[in-house]
Formats: sequence, structure tokens, C-alpha cells
Amino acid sequence: MNGTDTSGLAILRPRLPSPLQEIADGRFERRGVRLLLKRDDLIHPELVGNKWRKLAPNLAMAGGRAVVTFGGAYSNHLRATAAAGRLLGLPTVGVVRGQELAGRPLNPSLARCAADGMRLHFVDRSTYRRKTEPATLAALLRSADAEDAIVVPEGGSNAEAVRGCRALGKELGEHTDVAALACGTGGTLAGLAAGLPPGRRTLGIPVLKGGFLADDIRRLQERAFGGLRGSWSLDDRFHCGGYARTTPELDSFAEDFEHRHGLPVERVYVAKMLHALLTLTEEGAFPRGTTLTAVVTGRPFP
Repeated sequence: MNGTDTSGLAILRPRLPSPLQEIADGRFERRGVRLLLKRDDLIHPELVGNKWRKLAPNLAMAGGRAVVTFGGAYSNHLRATAAAGRLLGLPTVGVVRGQELAGRPLNPSLARCAADGMRLHFVDRSTYRRKTEPATLAALLRSADAEDAIVVPEGGSNAEAVRGCRALGKELGEHTDVAALACGTGGTLAGLAAGLPPGRRTLGIPVLKGGFLADDIRRLQERAFGGLRGSWSLDDRFHCGGYARTTPELDSFAEDFEHRHGLPVERVYVAKMLHALLTLTEEGAFPRGTTLTAVVTGRPFP
């Protein structure tokens, strides 16, 4: 990971490599497609899935300093960062989108962050949109009394995180032909694609609409590796209208998948990805004999 030593995080006892589980599902088998699940949701009970892979190299760089990061009112990234801070004894500050939330009762996600010791700093949406601009970021850090903190971007996707996610591709290695995952900020896909061996490809299912993700992934790979790496593509038909949006069809699919296989299906990311893979399989997108691996990047929070 470009010199970032995460061995100090071994105290958290991550389950790595994460398990690879074959799923018997006639809908895929009829098309000659073998379905595997890469159970990154089992890496750690609180730093779930790609949250571990992206946060670990950033936390290793903190050196005991506070960690500042960003997210919305229901951000799983904020929740995972707060948990990591509690487990490692690191101060954490969460910059939360929505000044109107200040002073109101906290929702369950933010309440969990606060219980884990995260200091919440609410900002208006206009300022939040400009958070990556140097002057705005400096002002935010001053107002949050966190000028000496290490800054982790929204969603945790930066060059260190991308290099951390490369291990996911190496773990899959020759076990898969196509590795698929749901995408938010694109950092996990950028690293996964770089870690897969030649002849394998990565498929990303964006959970936000907008069509901007491909450029973001290219930029992340350039920052992490100095250029583009691996074979990857996106299919942006399955976001259901935007982040955390759903449809009756998606809800029905997720409930059916849970019933068939006894596995909890996280709705914001994983359900959309699995639904996309079934649709693509039925469309004939994968040749017979393909081994398709669905990366389970999260699980439902209580």
C-alpha cells in the first residue's frame, strides 16, 4: 500500500482474506453462470466491508492525531469512522451536511456516531459542496477546532484507500472472471480493478445517478497508481432514482434473495448490485461458463 503500514491495526483482528462463498441459485445456473459472494461484510463487526479496506490505510497514517471526515445524516462512512476511533482511541470529528440538523434530536446513525465519541460539526449544504476547496476546507477545520487533524474525504476514497482496496482484487485472483460491486464514490472499484490479474474484469453498479463516476474513478487511479489500471466498466441503470432510493421491485427482489439464501441484504448498495447482476445475467451479458463474483461491501446496520 505504497509504504502505508497497517500492521498496527491487527489489534482489531480483521477477518482477512474475507470468505468466498458459492451461491446455488437456479436463475444464474440456468444461464451457465456460477455465482460467488465475496463476503467483505464479515471482515469486522463494526468496520464492515469496504469501510475496513478504505479506512485502514488512512487510520494507519493518523499517528494518534484526530481524524476528520465528512458525510450526510445517514452516512455509513461516518458511522464506521466513529467506531474505528473508539476502538483505536483516536479522536474523530464528523462534518455533517445540513446545518438545519444542528440542535435537533439525532437520528440513529448520528446518535451511534456520538455514542462512539465522534464530535459532530454541522455545516450548511452550500459550504458542504465546496468542502474540497482549500480555503473552505481550512475554514471548516478551524471552525471544528481540528486544524492538526488528518482529513479523510467523504466516503473514504483517496489514493491511500484505493491502494488499500487493491488487496481485494489480489484476494480474488484467479477465482473469478467478473468481479462486481456497488459503487458510491468509486474508490473500492478503482483499487479492485487494479488488483485483479490480467484477463479478469470489474463491473461497477453506481447507486447514485449523474454519470460522473467514470471520471472520478480515472482520477482516483491516476492519483493512486500514476495511471489507469485494470479492465472495468459501469452500468448506471440500477440506481433506482438516486442514493438510498428504492422501488417495489428492488424491495421484492431483496426480500426474495434473503429468503432463498438466508443472507441479510443491505438495501442502499448490495441489493442494487445483486439485482443488477440477475438482470444482466438474464439479458445474456455473461457468457456461459462465467464465474461471477458479487462483492458484498456492507450489511444492514441495526
